[in-house]
Amino acid sequence: MDSPDTATANRAEPRFERRTVDGHELRIAVWAGTSADKPPLLLFNGIGSRIELMAPFVDHLDPEREIIALDVPGTGESPATPFPYRLWMMARLVGHLLEQLKVERVDALGVSWGGTLAQQFALQNPRRCRRLVLAATAAGGLLIPGDLRVLAKMTTPRRFKDPNFMRDNLGALYGGVARTDPEALTDFARLSRSPSRRGYLYQQMALAGWISAPLLPLLRQPTLIMAGNDDPIVPLVNARIMTRLIPHSTLVELDDGHLFLFTKATESAAAVDRFLDSGEK
Repeated sequence: MDSPDTATANRAEPRFERRTVDGHELRIAVWAGTSADKPPLLLFNGIGSRIELMAPFVDHLDPEREIIALDVPGTGESPATPFPYRLWMMARLVGHLLEQLKVERVDALGVSWGGTLAQQFALQNPRRCRRLVLAATAAGGLLIPGDLRVLAKMTTPRRFKDPNFMRDNLGALYGGVARTDPEALTDFARLSRSPSRRGYLYQQMALAGWISAPLLPLLRQPTLIMAGNDDPIVPLVNARIMTRLIPHSTLVELDDGHLFLFTKATESAAAVDRFLDSGEK
């Protein structure tokens, strides 16, 4: 199991900015890359999660590659939107953010809830999105669910604000290393912050009725699908279904649970780097 203090790729600290896009204030982070030859990697985080939770994973990625991440409205330090939104609206907002940043083409990585947004972004932006990485995610309404008792605990952001609840439910919620070595998630708990209730609700509402399965065969981006073999939230079978549906896709299975980007940061980052650097530029 990797830990945040494992030797990293010597990446510089991120630059945090606040941007107003389509009337919405967004907090973003940019980790500068040392090479202009590689497209930036755009990160979409899990439900209720802020930028900082991706930092241990980013630290293990190739330092030549620029990384862009954002707090989705209602998470981290981005205020919630005044009204609910759909995933296509958030994908459009991110596209306009990239225009502000003068970034023409990116690779995209989404984890869990962020994986659904990454799918929508890739479908809406076939020329802007070069390659796609989907981690611990599913095809929306066709999700093959895990333990329903676990999913019930995900309906509120309580785990982000109640340390005792997080400690008592860590293994059941996230599986893998969270079950076998919960102390390894100390930094995950430390880096977590509660999203706003409205922001969390709107993220859930954005998924209501959303199904990507009929459209996944239309994805033309080479796609890396990553999944843990002990994920109580998004069981491995979902990744196998998506691999069958997406034409140019590869599946990597990890011996872990839902948080493998955090708990196996070195292994996960190496797989992502290999994929992004393979084939056509």
